[in-house]
Amino acid sequence: MKLMIASDIHGSEYYCRQMLDAFAREGAERLLLLGDLLYHGPRNDLPRDYAPRAVIEMLNSVGDRLLCVRGNCDAEVDQMVLRFPILADYCILYAGSIMIYATHGHLFRDGEEPPLRKGDILLQGHTHVPECTETGVCLRINPGSVSIPKGGSPHGYMLLTDRDFQWKTLEGTLYRQFPLAGNTHRCPLE
Repeated sequence: MKLMIASDIHGSEYYCRQMLDAFAREGAERLLLLGDLLYHGPRNDLPRDYAPRAVIEMLNSVGDRLLCVRGNCDAEVDQMVLRFPILADYCILYAGSIMIYATHGHLFRDGEEPPLRKGDILLQGHTHVPECTETGVCLRINPGSVSIPKGGSPHGYMLLTDRDFQWKTLEGTLYRQFPLAGNTHRCPLE
């Protein structure tokens, strides 16, 4: 299985289109969105081509292939216009025997984690900075941001395949990866 993972679109028509182009190009079965779909929030500048209505149409067109968790900028009113569920605080996925707990990231700050066991993965967005860090209990992974990347990171996404995690720019350039099988919790972003 190939899963594309993206976060923090923040209503950018321009970057949402690039993300969906990458989704088609990658041939992933599903796209997991880690929240903050339509609005930019008070701490962020407006992203390029801020057009939430256009983003709604684009996401609804592939809604049957989306998995989504709620971000801190997502609200019940957003669910009224989106035809796929967005209000879950988390979802749990499995990659073989590895449990992946996917959430936006605003509910679990540094030092706080959901109930995870050694070897589990905490997948989250929110900070807009790609991350791969061992916490002592789990591996904390962040794909960065589609539209408002921070920390000098590119506009990007991640892929989860049967073999590895891959960080890519929206243009498709691979810039980090690490194997999933035999993962020793050594991350390429540390």
